[in-house]
Amino acid sequence: MRIVFFGSPAYAVPSLRACLDLPGAEVVAVVTQPDRPRGRSGAALMTPVKELAVEAGIPLILQPERVRRDTTEALSALAPDVGVVAASGHILPTHLLEAFPHAVLNVHASLLPRHRGASPVSAAILAGDEESGASIMLVVRELDAGPVIARVATRIGPRDTTGALTERIADLGAALLAETLPRWVAGELAAEPQDEALVTYAPRLTKDDGRIDWGHPAEEIARAVRAYHPWPLATTTLRGEPLSILEAWPLAGESPAAPGTIEAGDGTALTPLLPGRVTRAVVACGTGRLVLLEVQRPGRRALPIEDYLNGDRALIGCVLGA
Repeated sequence: MRIVFFGSPAYAVPSLRACLDLPGAEVVAVVTQPDRPRGRSGAALMTPVKELAVEAGIPLILQPERVRRDTTEALSALAPDVGVVAASGHILPTHLLEAFPHAVLNVHASLLPRHRGASPVSAAILAGDEESGASIMLVVRELDAGPVIARVATRIGPRDTTGALTERIADLGAALLAETLPRWVAGELAAEPQDEALVTYAPRLTKDDGRIDWGHPAEEIARAVRAYHPWPLATTTLRGEPLSILEAWPLAGESPAAPGTIEAGDGTALTPLLPGRVTRAVVACGTGRLVLLEVQRPGRRALPIEDYLNGDRALIGCVLGA
């Protein structure tokens, strides 16, 4: 089985590794995003997929900004059997899809047809879904609309962030790919069309998505804190300067204070899911209250709220987002 792999971020690495470890298979090429400047140094760095491809000695690594005819021609010359996509960041044109006798399969990080699009894990947490997972589907021209071959589910825990849940789904999706790919190429599996009545979309996140509206319910804001971690982070302002909320916990019960007002906690121990954590700073919300657990100022390290309060005792009584 001759495989061409399309992928770029860390999410795609387990799927590429699964293809490399598959008995009787060979990854003949990788298509990934160009090296781009990252970090304060501004140095151009390889994508995580390219790093593994170089380490594995994959003979052809292509890094086009856009997939054009020349990319299709280069891949067609390798006589590939099947393509595998995992968050490649490329739009795959019809002339490319037609180059694979056994089609191109996508390891998508949601239980399709729910949460098609660029940010399915964040969308699942924001929506309060009880579970998420990975779907193996056929790539078609319409966004994430192809028939589904297989799915695997995982429960969304009350402390799961997008970062943690994405890692778990990446591993589950890779294991499912290893089971599915040989059977698909052998003609043992069928693909089922998605139910269009159940489709939801997860658009690409922007920096502005992380802005907290303290007039919203505490439960909703707590989900946003988890959904926007590690990017773009749930943010607000404190004394006119940005403040990121990295971890928080919702509480029932209303506050007489205006939304965004920080009140002193009573030291009550929180849920057993948070051993040793107590209420030190509580923010009034539109409905309910939000316990701050970890915060970060720009250019500074993240701090548990206990440590932050040691350096900023005037925090209590401030109004966030004012």
